Formats: sequence, C-alpha cells, structure tokens
Amino acid sequence: QVQLDESGGGLVQAGGSLRLSCAAPGRTFSSYAMGWFRQAPGKEREFVAAIGWSSDTRSYADSVQGRFTISRDNAKNTVYLEMNNLKPEDTAVYYCVAKMGNILYSNPSRYNYWGQGTQVTVSS
Repeated sequence: QVQLDESGGGLVQAGGSLRLSCAAPGRTFSSYAMGWFRQAPGKEREFVAAIGWSSDTRSYADSVQGRFTISRDNAKNTVYLEMNNLKPEDTAVYYCVAKMGNILYSNPSRYNYWGQGTQVTVSS
C-alpha cells in the first residue's frame, strides 16, 4: 500500500557518523507517524526512534539516546536518522516504518508499513 525506500547505509569506523533517509509517497505523508527499527544477526527487531506529526514529539531507545536524532521534512516526504558516535553494536539492518495516527510505540506490531531495510556496518 505505502512504499518506503531507505538509503544512506554503509560501512563506517567506530566513532563515525551516518545519515539515513526514508522517502515515502507524498499524498498523505504528513498524516503518518514515522520511525526506525533495526535487526542485527541473531537478534530480534529493536526499536530505535520514532517521530510524530509534530517534530516536538519524538521517542528514542535508551541505547541511542544522545547519539541519534530523528527528524522529518514533510515538504520533501522524507524522514531522517542522523547517527553519531557509532559503535560496533549499532551494526544492523535499519528499517523505516510508518503508521496512521500520532501515538508513538516501541512495539513493532504497531507499525503496519515497513521498508526493505538498509545495512549499517560499524567496524572497530
């Protein structure tokens, strides 16, 4: 129904930075809450960050608080994840997600639209 396309993943050394982008169709983008999950090999899906219709409404996992920043630009139909001071344990496939409504959840089952994922690898 809703196509989400992630980009910006890659290989970076510990302490470096990456910026992920997620593009979505423009018709109703501003009506969706957006977020990011990640999944490392042998691990379950893990909540990273989410953002509501207002940029003041944001939520972060404790493991990334202070290092990652989620933002959105409704004019460009795009959500971003700025990742700073990356650590090897941040290595994972990162997924862009979306849901109707403005309530933010850390439960992946609450988000009904998922992108295909982009690989982030952090070397020591």
